[in-house]
Amino acid sequence: MKEELELYFIMGSQNCPDKDPEDILEHALKAGITMFQFREKGERARVGEAKRQLAERLQARCRAHRIPFIVNDDVDLAIAIGADGVHVGQTDEAMQVVKERCPEHFIIGVSAQNAEEAKKAIRDGAHYIGVGPIAATRTKIDAKFPIGLTGLREIRKQVGDFPIVAIGGINQKNAEAVRQAGADGISFISVLTKAVNIRQAVDELKMGMEKMHR
Repeated sequence: MKEELELYFIMGSQNCPDKDPEDILEHALKAGITMFQFREKGERARVGEAKRQLAERLQARCRAHRIPFIVNDDVDLAIAIGADGVHVGQTDEAMQVVKERCPEHFIIGVSAQNAEEAKKAIRDGAHYIGVGPIAATRTKIDAKFPIGLTGLREIRKQVGDFPIVAIGGINQKNAEAVRQAGADGISFISVLTKAVNIRQAVDELKMGMEKMHR
């Protein structure tokens, strides 16, 4: 699980209004992302059949590269298309209900902003925790106040060796520090959706993560 979390790309069509999300994902997959989350949410996001069709097209890209395809929040869609898992927030469907509804093989991630939320997610059966936001971000309109590296360190201390991916405001400049603070992986949106060169952007993120393996 920890290896899959290392370079965790999150995207919906609303994050790339002037680009083709399929092209962005294909470049990201070829560059070496390790997990993908389909987060079709907010202003200009697709709904209904259009959302499902986009999800299936992006899922096909992930399958071709053998990368897990996770759906944000929408448990019905995740089950309907046979996704690899689902990620839920604190205000989304209750974790116990999600566990009951989802197939046994599903990867289930839960967002947590503090140690209590993280420990509850573990008790409820999450497979990994999305911790953050680490820094301020404009990508998510509903983003909470940043917990910083201090908040990340505290959660790591409280949850032991449990898989953690850091979320919110992570880029090439702070990836190494986030890893040092206890994250097994980093997640990102605009670092790739706004990148001129996606491979270069992924390579720079990898460098920050790999320094901690040496």
